[in-house]
Amino acid sequence: MRTLIKLCVTLTAAMSCMNGVAQHVEPTVYHSSVAARQAAVESTVARQWNEVLLEAIRGDFARPTVHARNLFHCAVACFDAFAAYDELDTTLFLGRDWQGYSCALDTALLVIPVDDEGVREAQEMAMSYAAFRLLSHRFADSPNASASLDEFALLMAQLGYSPGNVSTDYSLGAAELGNYIGQQLIAFGFQDGANETGGYANLVYSSSNSDLELAGSGNSDLTDPNAWQPLSIPIFIDQSGNVLSETPDFLGAEWGGVKPFALADSVKEMKVRDGLEWPVYLDCGAPPLFGEGDDIANIADAYAWGFAMVGLWSAHMDPTDGVMVSIDPGHLGNLGSTGPVSFDAVDTFYNWTEGGDFSTGHAENPATGQPYVENQVLRGDYARVLAEFWADGPESETPPGHWFVLLNGAMDHPEFNTQWKGLGQDLDPLRYTLRAYLTLGGAMHDAAIAAWGHKGYYDYIRPVSALRYMAELGQRSDSTLASYHPGGLPLLPGRIEVIEAGDPLAFGGHVGDIKIKAWRGPEAIINPNWDEAGVGWILCEEWWPYQRPSFVTPPFAGYVSGHSTFSRAAAEVLTAITGSPFFPGGMGVFSLTQNQFLVFEDGPSTSMDLQWATYRDASDQCSLSRIWGGIHPPADDFPGRQLGLELAEMALERAERQFGISEWMVWTCTLDLDSDGVVGATDLLLTLADFGVAASGLPADVNGDGIVGVNDILDLLSMFGESCAN
Repeated sequence: MRTLIKLCVTLTAAMSCMNGVAQHVEPTVYHSSVAARQAAVESTVARQWNEVLLEAIRGDFARPTVHARNLFHCAVACFDAFAAYDELDTTLFLGRDWQGYSCALDTALLVIPVDDEGVREAQEMAMSYAAFRLLSHRFADSPNASASLDEFALLMAQLGYSPGNVSTDYSLGAAELGNYIGQQLIAFGFQDGANETGGYANLVYSSSNSDLELAGSGNSDLTDPNAWQPLSIPIFIDQSGNVLSETPDFLGAEWGGVKPFALADSVKEMKVRDGLEWPVYLDCGAPPLFGEGDDIANIADAYAWGFAMVGLWSAHMDPTDGVMVSIDPGHLGNLGSTGPVSFDAVDTFYNWTEGGDFSTGHAENPATGQPYVENQVLRGDYARVLAEFWADGPESETPPGHWFVLLNGAMDHPEFNTQWKGLGQDLDPLRYTLRAYLTLGGAMHDAAIAAWGHKGYYDYIRPVSALRYMAELGQRSDSTLASYHPGGLPLLPGRIEVIEAGDPLAFGGHVGDIKIKAWRGPEAIINPNWDEAGVGWILCEEWWPYQRPSFVTPPFAGYVSGHSTFSRAAAEVLTAITGSPFFPGGMGVFSLTQNQFLVFEDGPSTSMDLQWATYRDASDQCSLSRIWGGIHPPADDFPGRQLGLELAEMALERAERQFGISEWMVWTCTLDLDSDGVVGATDLLLTLADFGVAASGLPADVNGDGIVGVNDILDLLSMFGESCAN
């Protein structure tokens, strides 16, 4: 890759550029003006339908599995409507036998306009009718259905189309073809394993544990300390602000059986539990189990170490402690690995007491050639903001939708180019957007299937259940102290201790119980508009995640982390399709205003910016945020990251089968060093200029042997004059 995307990214509804970062590196050869390309990207019909879909998701129930599927199916609808009239890209679903469903198409009945203008008009019309039919069906029962359906109809009117045309006779034209695609995707959804007709409810799953009453103390009724436990809350409000039942069921326990995009049967195992079969793709193996495993740092086994760490990080949620941390890309990010090599090596990856990981940061911003400016903030603000920003709280587009927002923001940047994977000529903005949505949507859909396949089968416990349970058992560190139990919590002076006589917490018969220095919970907040809970010593058996009292923890098992799986898959996809691991300008930014961001308590105490150099850095931060938020132990996290990495590779390979991109074309584009679309004289001169130079990453080192030599010249001459335009 010859050039990196330049300048800082403005992420839609979330990102803003930092002053002083807009410095150019080597200019990219564009094939249209920056302004023209920017206007086209922002106004593509595909983007407009994606935006109304994201808004509809924000008003629906917080169901990441369901909305990963909606985002993917809408991407398929638009892509196939476009490809039906295209000579390069080919349909995925339309006219195919796909995942056991036949979407028949008589191509002889398609009327394809002869001129380019007519083809584009037909494509946009078919895309709009396909998306409109599909989304109007999928959100008909949404709690915000009236507003969402009105938005869909309004967009149709703005585009000049009549929602009243419901014919699926595609011999009549593009509108009818779009209706047909939408109708067929609706029918496909009735039999893809999601149980859409049953409201996506589980058919066979049942919890092995009774409900945990959050208003009480301890967890003495827990039957299986390795299994998920339903939470009983007087009023449960999901992450989109919708009131649900007092004790919500496990959301998506059987989602592993949904038909995927790129996941193959060869990576699927049929697991058996309680006499029932559970499909699991890319099996990560069992998580650490209660009472099993080797000691970690002579403290506890992986189960106790990990859940104790969640409690310990809860002590970071107080800006008044004065602890400062540098959160700029020069200090954070650039991890050299996806995670620990095993559950027993988590202490080498996560900082057990102080929070975060042991990343080293980036030496410089590749777009400016300068070091990143230090960005020091209070740790108590940083940890709280992370927990809120990445939690996808009220009015959220859910984790898979969050990454569509990041992608859209990157494409909004004035100097974003539409070279696929950073190679060859700029694509038409609509083609690029459709390809990007199909690839990202497919990855998010498969991430939901793979992650929830693990969740359903392994059925793993959440921190609020595990911590309260272990705290009630006692402490495991010292058999000579009170409340010793081999299944209890590890002690850590000043952080996790045994309550002694005279302790303020001893009142009420708590001598010998376990206390923890942690976020004091929602009951310590008088009014979230001006108050915050702070950190202090509390009874560990009453520990609370950094969450709203009406939510506490998502209603499904922990292992593996959905956020980690979604985020790593998305980060790898964005890295691949943009041709750069870095956000435009070498840094993505999210700006927060003092006391205007946190939802269930006041904060942050000062205005601040979240910053990431790369998409993977953002993904890693998302993963850590779930530990700070009290939602996941590290054992849920790093297997999800690895799973996402594998899913992204599969999704990209599968998507590119539809794009008319051959290995020959990719190879040819690698030789197109000046990115003018042709392997020519300038490319040869650039190679000769570096002849004999030995270094890693040289563009002219096309065979990747670390030196620009004779073989590179021969490779280039073998493709001289060839075009890599796609």
